[in-house]
Amino acid sequence: MTRIGRVVALGASNLTRGFQTVVSTARSTWGADVQIVAALGHGRSYGADSSFLVRRLPAILQSGVWRQLESTPVVPTRALVTDIGNDIVYGFASDQILAWIDEALTRLARVSNDVVLTDLPMDNIRQLSPRRFRAVRSIFFPSCRLSFEEVVARAEQVNAGLAGLAGAHRTRFVHLDPSWYGVDPIHIRPSLKRTAWQEILGASCVLPRSRTETLRLYAMRPERQWLFGREQQTPQAGAQLRGGGRVWLY
Repeated sequence: MTRIGRVVALGASNLTRGFQTVVSTARSTWGADVQIVAALGHGRSYGADSSFLVRRLPAILQSGVWRQLESTPVVPTRALVTDIGNDIVYGFASDQILAWIDEALTRLARVSNDVVLTDLPMDNIRQLSPRRFRAVRSIFFPSCRLSFEEVVARAEQVNAGLAGLAGAHRTRFVHLDPSWYGVDPIHIRPSLKRTAWQEILGASCVLPRSRTETLRLYAMRPERQWLFGREQQTPQAGAQLRGGGRVWLY
């Protein structure tokens, strides 16, 4: 297996079990000295600022992750681009969303020829009833005013466009397995996160998770965020984890 020195993760994974599983997967497969550089967060948008409860985060394309990648020595890197559907329910057109992903893939190509792009969980989205859609929308995206039919139509357009971008950028395109999801149609079941991320990252094994490490990752501040409207800036020097690996969070 190719030696990987760095994993770049872009998306909306939360900073508890989801991100800890990514960290554990990377470390157990590629070694305790692996670097994890991430731009993550609930509901993260690729091209616009996004908010979840009392926290606001900058767009992934405007985050400091790109400065970090350009300012550090080149090492074998595997990159992950995932959780793309949030921008649909934020009201952005499919062409705009695909342009943002195209830009992200173009930038990643400067530091890696090993990029993984995931599709949308279309099987789950199509099977939603309008009533369940309204419930999911009210919980996760209360500001969304798109109808169920509009969301599905845009999701179909984005998903087809992602397949085209994967081909154009020679990116590995991973289909999200419908069996990974339960009642919640857009978030992987906690019991299957390990299996899912192992398959998505193309990793061979995962070490047991550490509750202490999970809490530490959850408590990490990204380089830039707003809490209750007040900006916080936290320089990223690469947090050393007890189990191995260093994390930069943007």
